[in-house]
Parts: sequence; C-alpha cells; structure tokens
Amino acid sequence: MEPDEPAEALAELRERRPGPLGLLQAAAGSGLVAYAAWALLLQPGFRRVPLRLQVPFAGASARQVEHVLALLRGRPGKTVDLGSGDGRIVLAAHRCGLRPAVGYELNPWLLALARFHAWRAGCAGAVCYQSQDLWKVSLRDCRNVSVFLAPSVLALLEDKLEAELPAGARVVSGRFPFPTWQPVAVVGEGLDRVWAYDIPAAGSRRTIPATPTAGPAPAAGSQPT
Repeated sequence: MEPDEPAEALAELRERRPGPLGLLQAAAGSGLVAYAAWALLLQPGFRRVPLRLQVPFAGASARQVEHVLALLRGRPGKTVDLGSGDGRIVLAAHRCGLRPAVGYELNPWLLALARFHAWRAGCAGAVCYQSQDLWKVSLRDCRNVSVFLAPSVLALLEDKLEAELPAGARVVSGRFPFPTWQPVAVVGEGLDRVWAYDIPAAGSRRTIPATPTAGPAPAAGSQPT
C-alpha cells in the first residue's frame, strides 16, 4: 500500500484491533506505564504528606549503605532510617550490630517490600518497619539517624532533629548534606558521598558560620570522630 492512500490505511487500522501486547507497547511509548508505576507504587504514601515535603523514592546504592554503616558502626542505642523505602539501610544496620533498627515509611508498597527483604534475610522479627510520617514520629530516644532526602526537606528537618534528638546523637545524610550544619566526617565521592553530624548539648550552636573561620570539613574517606 502506498503512503498516499489514507482511506485504505484508516480502513486497515479499523480492522486491526490491537491485542494486549500492542496495547502495552502503545502505553509504554506514551509514558503511561511510567505513570501507572508511580501511581501504584510510589504515590500512595505521598497522599498524606504536603507536596513540598514529598521526596520520590530512590533506593540507596550498596556503596551508600556501606558508607552509612562506616559512620554509625559500633555506636550504641536506637538506629532509625527516616523514609526507609525498601528497608535496605535498616536491615544492613541490624546486621552490623546497630540495634534496635527501625524504619519509618508511609508508602505501603515499599513497606511490604522492606518486610519481604527482612523475612528473606531471616530477620523478620528482629527489624521493625513502621507506617509513620517522619515529621510526626518522636525521635527523643534515637541515638543514630539515617536520612536520604531532598535538599528542600533537609532544610526543614534540621529544626526537628535539633529539637528532639539527645546530645551525642549522630545524623547521617546521604546524597545531600544538611544546608547549615557542619559535618564531623564525610565519606565517599559524588552521589555516594555521606555526611555525619553530631548533636551537641542543648544551647550549643552547630551551624556553619556565615564567614567560615575553621578549617575545611574532613576530606572524603575520613573516619568519624
């Protein structure tokens, strides 16, 4: 058939009703599959969170998890992951002796996936994943905190952490640093970089000075103090 015969082409298309595979290919080409995955897997947990506080899920890499553990390993007390996603950091923390290890995540699909990973690893009864909004959960009994969140959220999270965490608690942030805090250790490069911050005694300022007078932050690969 020549391309300049629109009537015949239209008639042929009407006769060819696409099957399931054809519909799937059309959906993929139009972006509908990506939207459906977002709506089913990632969006449910966000419906209870204001738009400005929503952070799309992106699982931590093996190297990022390794760096988090390097900055927390050997520390006593409760360890929590805020926005724990598929639970890999919580599970790894438990395995290296950081106990109890708890993850807070609103998305039910990711919670189910995290619990499946824990069950498959034989740790179903040892780690805890809770369906709670990280902005509403109390952190007063936490000694170690892990976060992999967007910069806009980190700016708002600083006040909550400073108000609730006890002196000596450590906060580890992956991918992005807290905007005004001075890290005590930095490990890794690029997207695998992780920053550690220690909460001082009440009343102590721990923000970065407007005109820095201290030396540079510890170089990548340095160990926590």
